[in-house]
Amino acid sequence: MDRLALAGLLRRASLPAICLAVGGYFLAHAFTGPSGVLALEGIRAQRARLEADQARLEADRAALERQIGLLDPRGADPDLADELVRRHLGVMRPDELVVPLPPVPTERASEARD
Repeated sequence: MDRLALAGLLRRASLPAICLAVGGYFLAHAFTGPSGVLALEGIRAQRARLEADQARLEADRAALERQIGLLDPRGADPDLADELVRRHLGVMRPDELVVPLPPVPTERASEARD
């Protein structure tokens, strides 16, 4: 093969070679990229965790909204107001008896609050 024929062959093959390289690059990232086929299981697990967190936060929010509704100044629930004042201010009447409870381990304390 002479030089001219080799140069013509390289010129004709360069565009398909570049197209194959670019296509291979995108195909590789479709499988191995951060949102590719191989990362799909991790994305699904993360989505399940986030949906569980969202459900927990929505339940917490609903509980807080109920408690806020009970503390409405136009008609506060007297039992809840009494409980909150006693808990946060340590207010007692002279005729009340305080029964100390053993401390709750930290793991159970978080469960008791939920």
